[in-house]
Amino acid sequence: MHGWVKRLGLGLGLLVVLGVAILMFASMLGQRKRERSVDVAVQGVAWATDATGVERGHYLYRSRGCAECHGPDGSGREFINDGKGMRIRAPNITVGGPVGHYTAQDWERVVRHGVKANGRAVFIMPSEDYNRFTDADLAAVVGYVRTIAPRSDGEAVVKLPLPVKVLYGLGVIRDASEKIDHHLPPAQPVAAAVNAQHGAYVANMCIGCHGPGLSGGTIPGGPPDWPAAANLTPGAGSAMLRYGDANTFVAMLRSGKRPDGSGIKVMPFQSLRELNDTDAHALYTFLKTVPPRNAGQR
Repeated sequence: MHGWVKRLGLGLGLLVVLGVAILMFASMLGQRKRERSVDVAVQGVAWATDATGVERGHYLYRSRGCAECHGPDGSGREFINDGKGMRIRAPNITVGGPVGHYTAQDWERVVRHGVKANGRAVFIMPSEDYNRFTDADLAAVVGYVRTIAPRSDGEAVVKLPLPVKVLYGLGVIRDASEKIDHHLPPAQPVAAAVNAQHGAYVANMCIGCHGPGLSGGTIPGGPPDWPAAANLTPGAGSAMLRYGDANTFVAMLRSGKRPDGSGIKVMPFQSLRELNDTDAHALYTFLKTVPPRNAGQR
Protein backbone atom coordinates (compact mmCIF):
# COMPACT_ATOMS: atom_id res chain seq x y z
CA MET A 1 0.00 0.00 0.00
CA HIS A 2 2.71 2.46 0.99
CA GLY A 3 4.69 1.59 -2.13
CA TRP A 4 1.66 2.39 -4.33
CA VAL A 5 1.15 5.74 -2.60
CA LYS A 6 4.84 6.51 -2.95
CA ARG A 7 4.77 5.71 -6.67
CA LEU A 8 1.65 7.86 -7.13
CA GLY A 9 3.30 10.78 -5.33
CA LEU A 10 6.43 10.37 -7.42
CA GLY A 11 4.32 10.32 -10.61
CA LEU A 12 2.45 13.46 -9.61
CA GLY A 13 5.72 15.15 -8.75
CA LEU A 14 7.13 14.29 -12.17
CA LEU A 15 4.00 15.69 -13.82
CA VAL A 16 4.41 18.95 -11.91
CA VAL A 17 8.07 19.18 -12.92
CA LEU A 18 7.15 18.42 -16.53
CA GLY A 19 4.41 21.06 -16.46
CA VAL A 20 6.78 23.69 -15.10
CA ALA A 21 9.36 22.75 -17.73
CA ILE A 22 6.76 23.14 -20.50
CA LEU A 23 5.71 26.53 -19.14
CA MET A 24 9.29 27.73 -19.00
CA PHE A 25 10.01 26.44 -22.49
CA ALA A 26 6.91 28.14 -23.91
CA SER A 27 7.85 31.37 -22.13
CA MET A 28 11.33 31.16 -23.65
CA LEU A 29 9.77 30.65 -27.09
CA GLY A 30 7.69 33.74 -26.51
CA GLN A 31 10.77 35.79 -25.65
CA ARG A 32 12.58 34.57 -28.76
CA LYS A 33 9.51 35.38 -30.80
CA ARG A 34 9.47 38.95 -29.50
CA GLU A 35 13.14 39.33 -30.43
CA ARG A 36 12.79 37.92 -33.94
CA SER A 37 13.30 40.07 -37.02
CA VAL A 38 10.29 40.54 -39.32
CA ASP A 39 11.29 41.45 -42.85
CA VAL A 40 8.63 43.54 -44.60
CA ALA A 41 9.43 45.38 -47.81
CA VAL A 42 7.77 48.81 -48.07
CA GLN A 43 8.11 51.72 -50.48
CA GLY A 44 7.30 54.43 -47.96
CA VAL A 45 4.53 57.00 -48.25
CA ALA A 46 5.57 60.63 -47.98
CA TRP A 47 3.66 62.19 -45.10
CA ALA A 48 1.25 65.04 -45.71
CA THR A 49 2.43 68.59 -45.14
CA ASP A 50 -0.51 70.54 -46.57
CA ALA A 51 -3.27 71.92 -44.35
CA THR A 52 -5.99 69.70 -45.82
CA GLY A 53 -3.95 66.54 -45.37
CA VAL A 54 -2.94 67.40 -41.81
CA GLU A 55 -6.55 68.24 -40.92
CA ARG A 56 -7.65 64.87 -42.30
CA GLY A 57 -4.89 63.23 -40.26
CA HIS A 58 -6.11 64.96 -37.11
CA TYR A 59 -9.59 63.56 -37.72
CA LEU A 60 -8.25 60.05 -38.32
CA TYR A 61 -6.01 60.27 -35.25
CA ARG A 62 -9.02 61.13 -33.09
CA SER A 63 -11.52 58.75 -34.67
CA ARG A 64 -9.50 55.63 -35.56
CA GLY A 65 -8.11 54.74 -32.14
CA CYS A 66 -4.71 56.45 -32.14
CA ALA A 67 -5.59 58.77 -29.26
CA GLU A 68 -6.97 55.85 -27.22
CA CYS A 69 -3.46 54.51 -26.69
CA HIS A 70 -1.09 57.33 -27.52
CA GLY A 71 -3.16 60.08 -25.91
CA PRO A 72 -4.55 63.27 -27.46
CA ASP A 73 -1.10 64.85 -27.29
CA GLY A 74 0.78 61.83 -28.65
CA SER A 75 2.81 61.41 -25.46
CA GLY A 76 1.57 57.87 -24.84
CA ARG A 77 -0.52 56.45 -22.05
CA GLU A 78 -1.02 53.28 -20.04
CA PHE A 79 -4.09 51.50 -21.37
CA ILE A 80 -3.77 48.09 -19.71
CA ASN A 81 -2.84 47.48 -16.08
CA ASP A 82 -4.71 44.55 -14.59
CA GLY A 83 -2.77 44.58 -11.31
CA LYS A 84 -1.73 40.98 -11.99
CA GLY A 85 1.47 41.55 -13.90
CA MET A 86 0.10 42.75 -17.24
CA ARG A 87 0.95 46.37 -17.96
CA ILE A 88 0.98 47.99 -21.39
CA ARG A 89 1.90 51.59 -22.07
CA ALA A 90 1.93 53.00 -25.58
CA PRO A 91 4.97 55.09 -26.48
CA ASN A 92 5.36 58.78 -27.12
CA ILE A 93 4.96 59.18 -30.90
CA THR A 94 5.77 62.89 -31.16
CA VAL A 95 8.92 63.95 -33.00
CA GLY A 96 10.59 64.40 -29.60
CA GLY A 97 10.13 60.75 -28.66
CA PRO A 98 11.54 57.37 -29.72
CA VAL A 99 10.03 57.61 -33.22
CA GLY A 100 11.39 61.07 -33.94
CA HIS A 101 13.93 59.62 -36.37
CA TYR A 102 11.39 57.50 -38.27
CA THR A 103 11.50 57.71 -42.05
CA ALA A 104 8.47 57.38 -44.31
CA GLN A 105 9.36 53.69 -44.69
CA ASP A 106 9.53 53.22 -40.92
CA TRP A 107 6.12 54.80 -40.45
CA GLU A 108 4.53 52.63 -43.13
CA ARG A 109 6.14 49.53 -41.65
CA VAL A 110 4.86 50.15 -38.12
CA VAL A 111 1.40 51.49 -38.98
CA ARG A 112 0.44 49.11 -41.77
CA HIS A 113 2.49 46.08 -40.79
CA GLY A 114 3.05 46.20 -37.03
CA VAL A 115 6.84 46.13 -37.34
CA LYS A 116 9.14 48.63 -35.62
CA ALA A 117 12.08 50.36 -37.30
CA ASN A 118 14.46 47.83 -35.72
CA GLY A 119 12.60 44.99 -37.45
CA ARG A 120 10.90 43.59 -34.36
CA ALA A 121 7.16 43.09 -34.16
CA VAL A 122 5.03 45.43 -32.08
CA PHE A 123 3.34 43.29 -29.43
CA ILE A 124 0.12 45.31 -29.28
CA MET A 125 -0.79 47.58 -32.18
CA PRO A 126 -4.01 47.42 -34.23
CA SER A 127 -2.07 47.37 -37.48
CA GLU A 128 -4.58 44.90 -38.90
CA ASP A 129 -7.05 47.79 -38.71
CA TYR A 130 -4.65 50.26 -40.31
CA ASN A 131 -3.25 47.89 -42.93
CA ARG A 132 -6.08 48.89 -45.26
CA PHE A 133 -5.43 52.63 -44.99
CA THR A 134 -5.18 54.27 -48.38
CA ASP A 135 -1.88 55.95 -49.13
CA ALA A 136 -3.56 59.33 -48.68
CA ASP A 137 -4.89 58.45 -45.23
CA LEU A 138 -1.58 56.96 -44.10
CA ALA A 139 0.16 60.12 -45.27
CA ALA A 140 -2.43 62.23 -43.46
CA VAL A 141 -2.10 60.45 -40.11
CA VAL A 142 1.69 60.55 -40.11
CA GLY A 143 1.65 64.14 -41.30
CA TYR A 144 -0.58 65.14 -38.41
CA VAL A 145 1.44 63.21 -35.82
CA ARG A 146 4.56 65.06 -36.91
CA THR A 147 2.87 68.39 -36.18
CA ILE A 148 2.09 67.52 -32.54
CA ALA A 149 4.15 69.48 -30.03
CA PRO A 150 7.27 67.42 -29.18
CA ARG A 151 7.47 65.53 -25.90
CA SER A 152 10.69 63.98 -24.64
CA ASP A 153 9.25 61.40 -22.25
CA GLY A 154 7.12 58.33 -22.78
CA GLU A 155 8.90 55.08 -23.57
CA ALA A 156 6.76 52.05 -24.34
CA VAL A 157 6.16 49.57 -21.51
CA VAL A 158 5.23 45.94 -22.21
CA LYS A 159 5.12 43.78 -19.07
CA LEU A 160 3.49 40.40 -19.44
CA PRO A 161 2.54 37.79 -16.82
CA LEU A 162 3.74 34.23 -17.31
CA PRO A 163 0.41 32.90 -18.71
CA VAL A 164 0.44 35.55 -21.45
CA LYS A 165 4.07 34.80 -22.30
CA VAL A 166 3.24 31.10 -22.54
CA LEU A 167 0.18 31.66 -24.76
CA TYR A 168 2.24 33.97 -26.97
CA GLY A 169 5.03 31.44 -27.23
CA LEU A 170 2.54 28.73 -28.19
CA GLY A 171 0.92 30.95 -30.83
CA VAL A 172 -2.44 31.30 -29.09
CA ILE A 173 -1.83 35.05 -28.70
CA ARG A 174 -0.41 36.72 -31.78
CA ASP A 175 1.42 40.00 -32.13
CA ALA A 176 0.46 42.72 -34.58
CA SER A 177 2.54 41.49 -37.52
CA GLU A 178 1.18 37.93 -37.34
CA LYS A 179 -2.40 39.04 -38.05
CA ILE A 180 -1.65 40.71 -41.38
CA ASP A 181 -1.29 39.59 -44.97
CA HIS A 182 1.79 41.68 -45.72
CA HIS A 183 1.45 41.07 -49.46
CA LEU A 184 -1.85 42.92 -49.85
CA PRO A 185 -1.55 46.11 -51.90
CA PRO A 186 -2.74 49.36 -50.30
CA ALA A 187 -6.48 49.95 -50.36
CA GLN A 188 -7.79 52.16 -53.14
CA PRO A 189 -9.58 55.41 -52.27
CA VAL A 190 -13.33 55.28 -51.72
CA ALA A 191 -15.45 58.42 -51.90
CA ALA A 192 -16.92 59.32 -48.52
CA ALA A 193 -20.66 58.69 -48.66
CA VAL A 194 -23.37 56.94 -46.68
CA ASN A 195 -23.12 53.61 -48.47
CA ALA A 196 -21.81 50.12 -47.82
CA GLN A 197 -18.63 50.60 -49.85
CA HIS A 198 -17.43 53.52 -47.73
CA GLY A 199 -18.77 51.81 -44.61
CA ALA A 200 -16.56 48.80 -45.33
CA TYR A 201 -13.53 51.10 -45.35
CA VAL A 202 -14.55 52.63 -42.01
CA ALA A 203 -15.19 49.13 -40.58
CA ASN A 204 -11.52 48.27 -40.91
CA MET A 205 -11.12 49.98 -37.53
CA CYS A 206 -13.29 47.25 -35.97
CA ILE A 207 -11.51 44.06 -37.02
CA GLY A 208 -8.81 44.17 -34.32
CA CYS A 209 -11.42 43.31 -31.68
CA HIS A 210 -14.36 41.94 -33.66
CA GLY A 211 -12.29 39.86 -36.08
CA PRO A 212 -11.98 39.97 -39.88
CA GLY A 213 -15.49 38.56 -40.22
CA LEU A 214 -16.84 40.92 -37.51
CA SER A 215 -18.37 38.01 -35.60
CA GLY A 216 -16.69 38.93 -32.31
CA GLY A 217 -15.30 36.55 -29.73
CA THR A 218 -12.38 36.78 -27.31
CA ILE A 219 -10.42 39.99 -27.86
CA PRO A 220 -6.87 38.94 -28.82
CA GLY A 221 -4.30 40.07 -26.26
CA GLY A 222 -6.88 41.58 -23.94
CA PRO A 223 -6.91 40.97 -20.17
CA PRO A 224 -8.94 37.92 -19.10
CA ASP A 225 -11.62 40.07 -17.45
CA TRP A 226 -12.51 41.78 -20.72
CA PRO A 227 -15.84 40.59 -22.15
CA ALA A 228 -15.92 39.01 -25.58
CA ALA A 229 -16.39 41.34 -28.53
CA ALA A 230 -19.95 41.30 -29.86
CA ASN A 231 -21.03 39.58 -33.06
CA LEU A 232 -21.80 42.42 -35.50
CA THR A 233 -23.02 40.21 -38.33
CA PRO A 234 -26.76 39.72 -39.01
CA GLY A 235 -28.75 36.85 -37.53
CA ALA A 236 -29.49 35.27 -34.17
CA GLY A 237 -27.18 36.42 -31.40
CA SER A 238 -26.10 39.54 -33.25
CA ALA A 239 -25.63 42.74 -31.27
CA MET A 240 -27.01 44.57 -34.30
CA LEU A 241 -30.52 43.32 -33.47
CA ARG A 242 -30.62 46.09 -30.84
CA TYR A 243 -30.25 48.76 -33.49
CA GLY A 244 -33.23 48.94 -35.79
CA ASP A 245 -32.05 52.10 -37.51
CA ALA A 246 -28.90 54.07 -38.07
CA ASN A 247 -29.78 56.82 -35.59
CA THR A 248 -30.01 54.30 -32.72
CA PHE A 249 -26.68 52.79 -33.70
CA VAL A 250 -24.96 56.17 -33.98
CA ALA A 251 -26.38 57.19 -30.60
CA MET A 252 -24.60 54.15 -29.11
CA LEU A 253 -21.31 55.22 -30.71
CA ARG A 254 -21.71 58.68 -29.25
CA SER A 255 -22.85 57.67 -25.74
CA GLY A 256 -21.27 54.27 -25.07
CA LYS A 257 -24.68 52.94 -24.05
CA ARG A 258 -27.08 50.41 -25.53
CA PRO A 259 -30.67 51.45 -26.30
CA ASP A 260 -31.75 50.07 -22.89
CA GLY A 261 -29.31 52.43 -21.16
CA SER A 262 -26.77 49.79 -20.14
CA GLY A 263 -23.12 50.68 -20.65
CA ILE A 264 -20.75 48.79 -22.92
CA LYS A 265 -17.60 47.90 -20.98
CA VAL A 266 -14.91 47.55 -23.63
CA MET A 267 -15.19 49.74 -26.72
CA PRO A 268 -12.99 52.62 -27.90
CA PHE A 269 -15.69 55.24 -27.38
CA GLN A 270 -13.14 58.03 -27.07
CA SER A 271 -12.56 57.40 -30.78
CA LEU A 272 -15.99 56.23 -31.89
CA ARG A 273 -17.74 59.37 -30.69
CA GLU A 274 -15.38 61.34 -32.93
CA LEU A 275 -16.66 59.64 -36.11
CA ASN A 276 -18.40 62.18 -38.31
CA ASP A 277 -21.99 61.55 -39.37
CA THR A 278 -21.02 60.25 -42.81
CA ASP A 279 -18.59 57.67 -41.44
CA ALA A 280 -20.90 56.58 -38.61
CA HIS A 281 -23.96 56.13 -40.84
CA ALA A 282 -21.90 54.43 -43.55
CA LEU A 283 -20.59 51.97 -40.96
CA TYR A 284 -24.15 51.05 -39.98
CA THR A 285 -25.11 50.66 -43.64
CA PHE A 286 -22.20 48.29 -44.23
CA LEU A 287 -22.86 46.18 -41.12
CA LYS A 288 -26.34 45.44 -42.45
CA THR A 289 -24.78 43.82 -45.52
CA VAL A 290 -22.02 41.58 -44.10
CA PRO A 291 -22.47 37.78 -44.32
CA PRO A 292 -23.98 36.22 -41.16
CA ARG A 293 -21.57 34.23 -38.99
CA ASN A 294 -21.82 32.38 -35.74
CA ALA A 295 -20.41 34.28 -32.77
CA GLY A 296 -16.63 33.97 -32.66
CA GLN A 297 -16.39 32.49 -36.19
CA ARG A 298 -13.38 34.13 -37.82
